[in-house]
Amino acid sequence: MKWYTCTPMDFGGGPGFFGRDSGLMCRGLQAHGVNARAVMIGGKRADDEPDLIRTTLSQMEDPEWWRAQSLDGVLLYAWGSPRFRKIAHAIRSADVTLVLNQDSSGWISPLAGWRGWLQEQKCLSGLKSHPGGLHRFASAIAKGLGPGLLRTDPLRAMHLKQGDRIACVTPAATEVYRRLCGIYGGKHLAAKVMTLPHPVNPLYRYSGTTKEKRIIAVGRWDAKIQKRPEYLLHVMTPLVKKHPNLHIDIVGKEIPEFQEWSATLTEEEQERVKFHGYLTAADLLDLYGRSRVLYCPSSFESFHIASGEALCCGCSVVGADSPSLPGFPWFVNEGSGQLAKSDDPDGHEKALHAELEAWDGGDRDPFEISSRWMKRLHAPQVAKVMLDEFTQESP
Repeated sequence: MKWYTCTPMDFGGGPGFFGRDSGLMCRGLQAHGVNARAVMIGGKRADDEPDLIRTTLSQMEDPEWWRAQSLDGVLLYAWGSPRFRKIAHAIRSADVTLVLNQDSSGWISPLAGWRGWLQEQKCLSGLKSHPGGLHRFASAIAKGLGPGLLRTDPLRAMHLKQGDRIACVTPAATEVYRRLCGIYGGKHLAAKVMTLPHPVNPLYRYSGTTKEKRIIAVGRWDAKIQKRPEYLLHVMTPLVKKHPNLHIDIVGKEIPEFQEWSATLTEEEQERVKFHGYLTAADLLDLYGRSRVLYCPSSFESFHIASGEALCCGCSVVGADSPSLPGFPWFVNEGSGQLAKSDDPDGHEKALHAELEAWDGGDRDPFEISSRWMKRLHAPQVAKVMLDEFTQESP
């Protein structure tokens, strides 16, 4: 069996690429003995892995190029974007099975549902708390109701109709896409929608390390509209004061606000808060293993891979209850965490406080959390879910 994962972008093709998303799905397929490679646009780079194929956009849009690869299937990471619809059409024209990955919450059009779509635009624009948010929000609404409905949606529908499966990364997004695809192409298209989560590197697993009273937060903190570092700092201030044995690890690019905030803490409190910057996978594994809770202050995420990694390492997770965070209702079920009842610093703090109490009260089992989520999210398991979709159809 031969499958490619395809990303029509010019990213680096080193270990980082093969540690998540389409690169990691390639590895997951290989774990099942599939002859799998990843395909990207661009010239070869020095750190490209040997199982990465570099090509051009024009070749990706050519059915003959795909036909020459003698493939059983392609997993295309192109977001259902109209600008990549020709690639999807070329793959199907080559008579190759096509799975379309949708790295999205699903609220990509007002046709998906007005309330969820408007909430998404508020989050994406930073309407409530970031300069220029009102202008960005108004522009997004005008674009979505004008060119979006008249041009983007019809072209997106053309793209999605090429897929044998339309793979959404969370159950909540799956429901939204089913509704949208029902509008785009009726019951036949809606029936192609399935849940296929982002894969997690099998490196991330719980080894039995003692779980300390420790919260970890992982993010690109300079992406302020999305990651909301101001929420992180507002929430951690009362927590570090109320819980004298609590340690806090903040992973990711440091921003000036971190040191300004740290200066407001006592010397003892500063010793319990550590800013790590970027970490290797091995160092992150160690922190996940010792932490009890991963906190995500984000305003929007299609999935949140850090939460998936943490769950596989026996952490529970806390995040907002929002249509723009579709992974979290799934992540927190069955004793794996909880949602903030209100999407503000006070609501987040209360949820984290309650989650720490759940650990103190013996209501969280890291072995159980890890076992459950490894079965759902480790790359070979996710790859098997996709392969089984087509194996079941074989005579």
